[in-house]
Amino acid sequence: MTIASIKRGYQVIKTILNYGLDDLISKHKAPWYFRMARASLFWLRNKHKDKTSAERLKLAMQELGPVYIKLGQMLSTRRDLLDDEWAYQLAMLQDRVPPFDSALARQAIEEELKAPIESLFDNFDETPLASASISQVHTATLKSNGKEVVLKVLRPNVEQKIRADLLMMSQGANMLERILGEGNRLRPAEVIEDYQITILGELNLKLEALNAIKLRNNFLDSDALYIPYVYEEHCYPRLMVMERVYGIPVSDTDALKAQGTNLKLLAERGVELFFTQVFRDNFFHADMHPGNIFISEEHPENPYYIGLDCGIMGTLTEQDKRYLAENFLAFFNRDYHRIAQLYIESGWVSENTDVLAFEQAVKVVCEPMFNKPLDEISFGHVLLELFRTARQFDIVVQPQLVLLEKTLLYIEGLGRQLYPQLDLWQTAKPFLEEWMSEQVGPKAMYNKVKANIPYWSDKLPEIPELVIDNLKMGRKLLGTQQQMLDRYLNFQQKSHKSQYLLITSAVLLICGTILFTQSVTLWPAYVSISLGTVLWLVGWRSRPKNRKF
Repeated sequence: MTIASIKRGYQVIKTILNYGLDDLISKHKAPWYFRMARASLFWLRNKHKDKTSAERLKLAMQELGPVYIKLGQMLSTRRDLLDDEWAYQLAMLQDRVPPFDSALARQAIEEELKAPIESLFDNFDETPLASASISQVHTATLKSNGKEVVLKVLRPNVEQKIRADLLMMSQGANMLERILGEGNRLRPAEVIEDYQITILGELNLKLEALNAIKLRNNFLDSDALYIPYVYEEHCYPRLMVMERVYGIPVSDTDALKAQGTNLKLLAERGVELFFTQVFRDNFFHADMHPGNIFISEEHPENPYYIGLDCGIMGTLTEQDKRYLAENFLAFFNRDYHRIAQLYIESGWVSENTDVLAFEQAVKVVCEPMFNKPLDEISFGHVLLELFRTARQFDIVVQPQLVLLEKTLLYIEGLGRQLYPQLDLWQTAKPFLEEWMSEQVGPKAMYNKVKANIPYWSDKLPEIPELVIDNLKMGRKLLGTQQQMLDRYLNFQQKSHKSQYLLITSAVLLICGTILFTQSVTLWPAYVSISLGTVLWLVGWRSRPKNRKF
């Protein structure tokens, strides 16, 4: 443990206590060592008693810095764990970080390139184009082709700082879980484990580059999404080089309207892009907040999205994809029994759940939504409310579903911001129905058979030999089983004989002992004892020696 980590630990504890977050733990649940540790820090008091608990948590995370801010942002999407007030406060956390020294950025870039910047790039701009909690972006021109590029570089020592904070978070979560005990709703250790996977993934810019290349390839022929070209030969774990693109921030609706952008088409394409990424490619951008999305300045009548920052990507299992699609379709068909069945079949809730009780709970949540016009119904909020309802039935929310819910909420929010009358159901239903028809029914069966024909044709010549081998193995297995049965029966026969002789000898020995002590004539006692001894020896020697069958 270093002095820096001790200082950081004290800073975290001081912030937690200054915002009175220790009050969130009930005193009767707090163990003696927790109460003693709190009492020893008597000079650190709650300085924000006038604020709600949720607001104090938000302010504390904001003060603790980027790692905690990102944790708060992630928690704001976990409506299955948090109540509305807490989620609302954490959603307001903003990741605003001043840029670091450009000399350090230059040094970090050259260390990754193992060459001076000027040997590969011209017009390197010392002033950063953008700055975030983990990385910083500078612009330049690629010397080999004269094209404009951006260089994304990690902040100095950011990995060590994040790992140190994550270690403290993990230790704190484990202690909190012990204090809260079994059955607590928050599940802090699980939350921190999911968060670690997410944020550590953002520390590897080489991985982000590969994600961007894959997403770009998925939409090469698309007129709805453009992913900047990545210069893979210049990408490293701490440096990423990609094409510089120009566009209008998706949140700048005034600028979009000023250039005559077809906002209705743009909003509908956003929904289609989401469902295409999830159901066609099973590889979706899971961090689509407004800062990562721009709109093309070309062809405003036929606009397309520009996607940046592919550090966090999501995937689903084939089973989860099918259950999600069926969930959406069942919801709009008001088939609440099917929704309840899907949650149980998918393993999201326990198989011991009372289906009728769960169905009724789902109906109570979903039915009021149909009093709204279809263009006001939110898929994201449907999922959110279903997860929240399922929380009462011990739902187990998978991390990939949390990413999906967050992404869906982002997409819907952007779509409604661009075009308030957006009818999500009309846009998504044809896509879902077509996808479902491809997954089940004759067409799906045909596609699966077609996909497996090369494998089956490769194995076809081996089938006769495999059949013969299996018949031989079956015959051998039957013979082995018969031998085992014979050995078992022989063992049982010997065991019963031995037990009978031993029990008989014990009876004779007991009788002989009694006769010896009470009878005037001793020969019956001698006979009984002698015969009992002989039978004991015979029984002992006849017992089975081997228990292996």
